[in-house]
Amino acid sequence: MTLRVVIADDEDLIRTGLRIIIDAEPDLTVVGEAADGAAVLPLVRRERPDVVLMDVRMPALDGIQATERLLALDAPPKVLVVTTFENDDHVYDALRAGASGFLLKRTRPDDLIKAVKLVAAGESLLFPAAIRALAGRRPPGPGRVAGIDRLTGREGDVLRLMTKGLSNHEIAAELVVSQETVKTHVGNVLAKLGARDRTQAVIAAYESGFVSPR
Repeated sequence: MTLRVVIADDEDLIRTGLRIIIDAEPDLTVVGEAADGAAVLPLVRRERPDVVLMDVRMPALDGIQATERLLALDAPPKVLVVTTFENDDHVYDALRAGASGFLLKRTRPDDLIKAVKLVAAGESLLFPAAIRALAGRRPPGPGRVAGIDRLTGREGDVLRLMTKGLSNHEIAAELVVSQETVKTHVGNVLAKLGARDRTQAVIAAYESGFVSPR
């Protein structure tokens, strides 16, 4: 299966570079480009990509607002934020808005390709240490996130391991259970937290105080 990708960035050079890297892969293809956030939604509706590479700072509509609008669609794509600075608070806001991960514009081509495929698959957390660092820059949340108190003990164990970026296979090895069991637990965690994916579950874990980023 070929993954369909949309690139949203206000810099022509960045869009061109990303397109060249992505189109060089046999199982990836760029189906559209947008120079500002306002153009992303109609483009996604028309092309129905699997992944959107989203610059966090754009004219007309920034990447945070564009992400929120995309994820309100019936069948939203995965959003992968592309940024210049990893300690940018806008990146964390985009993750809170529903982005599945982020990467730096100086990322090596091989790592970019891996990131796109990882986000599309949704099994592992992209750059868990960087997300933890971003969460640690924020003050503690106002209270418990809805659903945290409904997690079973084992689901809590799984969520803690998810914050470390472990895959289903790695979690299964850590807890000495089958991957199918882990997959069930992960699904239950996402459902109880109302999270779209692992990244959103991890953000909820940090913001509720269930796991400390420090």
